[in-house]
Amino acid sequence: MTRENERERAHHPAGIDPRDNAREKALVVQAADDASLPAAEQAANATGAPLARDAAEGARARVILRASSEGLALEGDGMTLRQDFTRMLPRLKPGRLRGELLVKAARLKGPSEGAGPLVVDATAGLGEDALLLAAAGFRVRLFERNAVIALMLQDALRRAASDPALASIVARMEFSPGDSTRELPRMSPAPDVVYLDPMFPERTKSAAVKKKFQLLHHLEQPCDDEEELLAAAFAARPRKVVVKRPPKGPWLAGKKPSHSIEGKAVRYDCYVLPR
Repeated sequence: MTRENERERAHHPAGIDPRDNAREKALVVQAADDASLPAAEQAANATGAPLARDAAEGARARVILRASSEGLALEGDGMTLRQDFTRMLPRLKPGRLRGELLVKAARLKGPSEGAGPLVVDATAGLGEDALLLAAAGFRVRLFERNAVIALMLQDALRRAASDPALASIVARMEFSPGDSTRELPRMSPAPDVVYLDPMFPERTKSAAVKKKFQLLHHLEQPCDDEEELLAAAFAARPRKVVVKRPPKGPWLAGKKPSHSIEGKAVRYDCYVLPR
């Protein structure tokens, strides 16, 4: 595949080459029942994926985005992935949050303007890292360019907003449409931190994470333009850029960080920018 075709594939609304969809129905949207049909139709319109009207049509797809009373879920390869932030509640307790490496990496010295430090999560995915940051007191603006993942993220945020245990946390999270590489240089005022988690190969033996990445890899591939992503983060003029990497992985775009915070399963490279 040429680089031009790779870019076309990455920026298709569903993250999938439309020619693949025509051949083998790479992704379809389906309602679990009649009551969920309006939500399925909205998801199909938002992602550009076809709406499967019966079980036979859904069975021919590699991945199904299914709408139900429980929310949106990806189904494929015998697996189901639905984002549910309640699973993260044990990690959101103050004692646990203080030990989170990401929270340590994003922490700033000195005062911040406004209601608290603003983090832009430029590659939000399903929003788990953003939730940790919001629980730690940051305001978080989330970008996710893949339309399917973005829709699942917004669905999870809506459900969490009605949960008393999560409502005050997700109130600090704001989803923004668009590609962060275009939006970051235009941001005003400048964010305090830009956080990047470009997708990289599986970094743990956890079965749950394997399931998540196997399904997401059907939709979105690892970052193919590291220089553009990092340059956009710097162009936003933050006080700090934080990049998630595999423990022994190379620096993003080959750029040496100011310092790193390392754990067994992940490393956070921190770039402190002059003000």
